[in-house]
Amino acid sequence: MTGVAIAATTAACVFGGTLAGLALRRIVPGHHLEAESKDAVKVGASMISLMAALVLGLLVSSAKSNFDSATAAIVQSGAKVILLDRALASYGPEAQPLRDALRESAASSLKALWPEEGVSGAALKDFERRVNLEQVLASVRQLQPSTDVQRRLQEEAQNLCKDILLIRWLQIEQAQTGLPLTFVVVLLFWLTALYLSFGLLAPRNGTVLSMMFVGALALATAMFLITEMNHPMEGFLKVSSGPIRKALEHLGR
Repeated sequence: MTGVAIAATTAACVFGGTLAGLALRRIVPGHHLEAESKDAVKVGASMISLMAALVLGLLVSSAKSNFDSATAAIVQSGAKVILLDRALASYGPEAQPLRDALRESAASSLKALWPEEGVSGAALKDFERRVNLEQVLASVRQLQPSTDVQRRLQEEAQNLCKDILLIRWLQIEQAQTGLPLTFVVVLLFWLTALYLSFGLLAPRNGTVLSMMFVGALALATAMFLITEMNHPMEGFLKVSSGPIRKALEHLGR
């Protein structure tokens, strides 16, 4: 499910729980809503609230860690691409075609992951299919060094290519993981039950409905951020393209 779909489902479930609680309040016998009964309901609601808060905090922390890892991978890729270009430049003029291919590879990756027009849902798939860097690595291996310096530079270039490819495939593999649907369903059940208890105890007026709606929106945006940060390479909340753009500025110099 996309971040928007999960956010909309969360808002509907949570605010629906409030409305269900307000409707239930009208049909529940009066003695069930006396002070002692309300206290018991509040204890149960507090327990649900505590569990939901802990889970939401863990989800936000995990999603932020995932987003930070993707950002670090992009930064490392940009730096290693520059180092690879410098190594090829030091190798000699026979490596110039490889430098051109490297620049083309970086430009095509930038276009695939950060398309100029709108949000492309197939951006990561396009990035996965590109083999430019594999071709660069194959060409580096085919170089015929004539001096010890060139042999060391060839080895360095091969290692840098392998590091960049490893980072690339780690990004692709990490993008395959997401929030387990069962986990989301259980969390939504807790939040819905919590707001049902709020509606059961609250008077039915505009102020209560407004605040419950605002609370539902707050939880929906939290779920939206969690979902989007779990997929940092595509969607509305993406890692910055700045490191790759900066690398492109230095390639070929």
